[in-house]
Amino acid sequence: MTEQPDYLIATLVYLGTALLALVAMFWWLRRVWSPAWRWLLLLAGAALLMTPAYPYEGVDTFAPALIVAAFQLLTAGPEAAAHAVRPLVAALGLALVVTLLLRITVLRRARHAPGDQ
Repeated sequence: MTEQPDYLIATLVYLGTALLALVAMFWWLRRVWSPAWRWLLLLAGAALLMTPAYPYEGVDTFAPALIVAAFQLLTAGPEAAAHAVRPLVAALGLALVVTLLLRITVLRRARHAPGDQ
């Protein structure tokens, strides 16, 4: 079992790397995708990569829910993975709602009336 400082360092390295990868993808797609699609990718990626879950009962440390869900699904079946899939679905739903709110408010394109210049 890892000690507390090792766990904290590993968690910070994982989160920093995930954030760096998401920001790099957001920047790389700036000319290819519209802002709404890029924000959806960024927020959905953050939801998938940064949502925590307990690996199994009796453990007081977190692991990335996507990894926990994948391992539990492959080793113990869908019922065992449900505790990690639920927060992932909730985080993805929240990412979708936030993206829709951004699209309606901040990322709204100005519509011009016919004849306006």
